[in-house]
Amino acid sequence: MVRPTLDSTFRLLADRNEAALILFITGGDPSLEDLPTLIEDLVEAGADALEIGLPFSDPIADGPSIQASSQRALDRGVTPRAVLEAIGRARVDVPVVVMGYLNPMLQMGFEAFADRCQAVGVSGVIVCDLIPEEAGEWVQIAQSRGLATVFLAAPTSAADRLDAVANASCGFVYAVARTGVTGSQAEQANESERLVADLRVRTSTPIAVGFGISTPDHVAAVSRFADGAIVGSALVDRLANSGADRKDVLDWVRQLKAATHRG
Repeated sequence: MVRPTLDSTFRLLADRNEAALILFITGGDPSLEDLPTLIEDLVEAGADALEIGLPFSDPIADGPSIQASSQRALDRGVTPRAVLEAIGRARVDVPVVVMGYLNPMLQMGFEAFADRCQAVGVSGVIVCDLIPEEAGEWVQIAQSRGLATVFLAAPTSAADRLDAVANASCGFVYAVARTGVTGSQAEQANESERLVADLRVRTSTPIAVGFGISTPDHVAAVSRFADGAIVGSALVDRLANSGADRKDVLDWVRQLKAATHRG
């Protein structure tokens, strides 16, 4: 299965004067059986790309909402292999990125993991606990399968780390919008805008901003200076609380997408 690349998607959206709406969900929460349909529904509502979290027992880089969703999926017996298989059953024509941790990839083996990702139409991979300086083996294997590897940059990243992230990332650079839960929204917006500007001088790769983006206003603000806005915890919480009826969730996604238009 072949889905669009992240590069081609960002180019298409730039031509339309839109930022990308990238939605994160945890594979297997609320339901593994429903994951292909959920992916299809989110794309129909406006998602330009999806990040699918692979459940992991120690998701140290994630906040409470995503940690809880990962644990719920694990409690149901969901495995990374099962999530990848479900991704392959989703009939969507947008990039799908998987987001996870190094240990499950090592258990499966880098080559086997990359082969499975390629077979089910994954476009890219984010490994939360893999830094660019130690990623050479994985990046080489991923590139040979046509998989982008996305690295994270934070407002606290030193110049040499920004250089490394900018040089190693393909598909997009993940700019972390904030370093914690404190501070006003205006302060967080200024912090993320400065980070994006610092990355712009280092790379022509698209830059998407995530962490703490939860409203159409947040998406609109990020879309002014970044190439994409990533919405994760807010969507995970809404899905967990929506029950069987997702209409309100999908209406909210449509509002998020509308906010990516730059006018």
